[in-house]
Amino acid sequence: MTVDESRLHEFLHKAVGDLGAAMSAVLMSIGDELGFYKALAKERLSPADLAARTGTHERYVREWLNNQAAGGYVHYDAASGQYYLDDEQALCLADPGGPVDLPGAYLIVQDLFHIREQATENFRNGAGMEWGDHHRCLFHGTERFFRAGYNANLLSSWLPALDGVQEKLSRGGKAADIGCGHGASTILLAKAFPNSEFVGYDYHPQSIETARERAKQAAAPNTRFEIADATAYRDGDFDLIAFFDCLHDMANPEGAARHAHDVAHLRAGFAGAQRTGPGRAGR
Repeated sequence: MTVDESRLHEFLHKAVGDLGAAMSAVLMSIGDELGFYKALAKERLSPADLAARTGTHERYVREWLNNQAAGGYVHYDAASGQYYLDDEQALCLADPGGPVDLPGAYLIVQDLFHIREQATENFRNGAGMEWGDHHRCLFHGTERFFRAGYNANLLSSWLPALDGVQEKLSRGGKAADIGCGHGASTILLAKAFPNSEFVGYDYHPQSIETARERAKQAAAPNTRFEIADATAYRDGDFDLIAFFDCLHDMANPEGAARHAHDVAHLRAGFAGAQRTGPGRAGR
């Protein structure tokens, strides 16, 4: 076998880079949980200062900072020995209410390792995997990552693209969020249109329980959340029915769309923005 050394080194460079990214994904999740990014977004800090701000140990913090600086996730000022986030990094790493929430996406990656054995078996037997069979980190990660997109686009561009929907909801209408997960999109709409009623449906009981808590925390009394499959909810007469990032992964997307058509009595708007999950959603 003749090996082209230049191609070998090119491949190894890519593979080792991917390996480093995989390892750094864990450190990114740890930094998010311990509040490192939020602290660095406020001010420039040395390892000792960051450890003091977050109640952690400097030795570990120093290694974390070096990893993040090497990967381009934080900046290092050699003159002062301090680390910091620029505005763009802070927007993506330290603002869960902003337009991008990268640490949320890394919780989704974390779930892949939790379900690895089941996924391996599915390769052998062809079986599927229910949303509720995943680790809970997937539910929270999906909520965080996609909520950022809804914050940035739902009210400013997606809804205005539907003829007459904003006007109807402003006056007072009824809308359904199918596969609502933790209710991020449902609550965002409810807060924007207090004269309308919003119903979130999801077949995953734990997600509905969380959505109800989120609605209480957000003071959104014009929402309610029900446990129901996308083809079986019984309410109707909706002015808007939305599937946010879930229709494409449902077990029966045609049945879900047909049911939405039927319960709306041909009156509803229909919005579909794809996400994840096998019959509902996990936002």
